[in-house]
Amino acid sequence: MPASKTPIYSALAANFAIAITKFIAAFITGSSAMISEGIHSLVDASNELLLLLGIQKSKKPPDATRPFGYGKELYFWAFIVSLMIFGIGGGISFYEGVTHIQHPHAIKDPFWNYIVLGIAFTFDGISCITAVREFNRQRGATPFWAAVKRSKDPTTFVVLFEDVADLLGLVVAFLGIYLGHMFNNPALDGVASIVIGLILTSVSMLLARESRSLLMGESADKKILDSVIKIAEAEPVVVKVDPPLSMYLAPEEIVLVLITEFEKTSTTIEVTDAMERIRKTIKQIHPSIKQLFIQAQTT
Repeated sequence: MPASKTPIYSALAANFAIAITKFIAAFITGSSAMISEGIHSLVDASNELLLLLGIQKSKKPPDATRPFGYGKELYFWAFIVSLMIFGIGGGISFYEGVTHIQHPHAIKDPFWNYIVLGIAFTFDGISCITAVREFNRQRGATPFWAAVKRSKDPTTFVVLFEDVADLLGLVVAFLGIYLGHMFNNPALDGVASIVIGLILTSVSMLLARESRSLLMGESADKKILDSVIKIAEAEPVVVKVDPPLSMYLAPEEIVLVLITEFEKTSTTIEVTDAMERIRKTIKQIHPSIKQLFIQAQTT
């Protein structure tokens, strides 16, 4: 099913608001973990903007320079987002944590940190629930991890994993601040920042792997390909159909090459009419197949 932009807008609004409040709390209290969380939220907000940019660019119609369209723009920007989570979010959080351990700064009153963390957890929780509902709508009865691997729309699972990383980071930040204040050991706040960086790095690697696979080109689902073969072989003049060559250009856009063998005794008109019926039927049943090329062979 087509993805909704609602989880992206929800995450964008939440991350911008949360980033501002986190930076204010970090400035007041000097918390390293809170700075990392502020950076994390700011990077996430930028990521949502890049995903929206990718969606917009992917809808550009084909032209002379891009005859198959701009669908892969979405996959490109999703890959950039995954790298940003690692390079900016994870890297700066890790650096901030190491710096804070080397030069610890005690938090005298963590009250505002707790308030901000509570607000952030509430907004991130709402955003995460929105993303989970949208992802569940798309995956149906498909198991979670199988749906992530099979999904051809990176926007939903990128936002979902970002939100999960947000919630985990908030829990870690709370523990770092609380334990550091309780045991009068500000280095624990730095340790929490490093853990947040590791969380972001792990999520980034997962998203980069999935986005890279989409960017390089994934084949259509086996059920679709089997259906295409069945449709083509239903034609009386068709002898057999070789395994189709296919690739996703966008979440709802497939290019497919169908190598079809026709009866040697078939006339040119019979082959042409059969190819037209095959093309029409396939596109009616599978509207996501936007580009269909039938290569005719005779036995």
